Amino acid sequence: MGYLFGGLPVVAALLAVPQFVPQLLRLARTGNIAGLSWSWAALTSVNNAAWFAYFLLSSLWTALIPAGSAAVLAGLVAILLARHGVSVGRHATVLMLGWAVTLTAAAGAFGRAGLGSALTIAFVLQVAPSVWTAYRADDTSGISASTWLLIFGELFCWGAFGLYRSDVRLTVLGLTGVVASLLVLGRVAIRRPSVVGCR
Repeated sequence: MGYLFGGLPVVAALLAVPQFVPQLLRLARTGNIAGLSWSWAALTSVNNAAWFAYFLLSSLWTALIPAGSAAVLAGLVAILLARHGVSVGRHATVLMLGWAVTLTAAAGAFGRAGLGSALTIAFVLQVAPSVWTAYRADDTSGISASTWLLIFGELFCWGAFGLYRSDVRLTVLGLTGVVASLLVLGRVAIRRPSVVGCR
């Protein structure tokens, strides 16, 4: 049983590394931004950079690859969204920069525990704009269901691994990610019920 749970970070890594590729390809191919949030992409990039530091301090070497990949690819999604006309307001920019400073201060003052505690809150802040934007939008055709299915799979693995390791931070991360993914996927499915599977 321990071997099974111990392999979950590897599965999470395999799901996480390519998870933003479908969204990037969709944006590059169509330029369709319907239902997408710049704040979500930008905060995802910032938070995954912080998770990279947390995993480094925790000696979870397998997790460094997906965290680094998500930080870079989500940052590219944010850049593409801005280029394709998603409104990047001053409030959203200040929030992102303020949050980056907060994470850095938490790590500097309290080390791994402080950073991990901040990151427990971080994921809620990260996914809230995506869920909010998806449910407010009349059109969700810009959202890649494939990306959100991969996010669901990765965070389900981290949640289960967190339970196994009694790591409250990873458990909360997993639970929040699973709920957010299901909410976004449900919204996409409701708007386009005739389409089944990944896009």
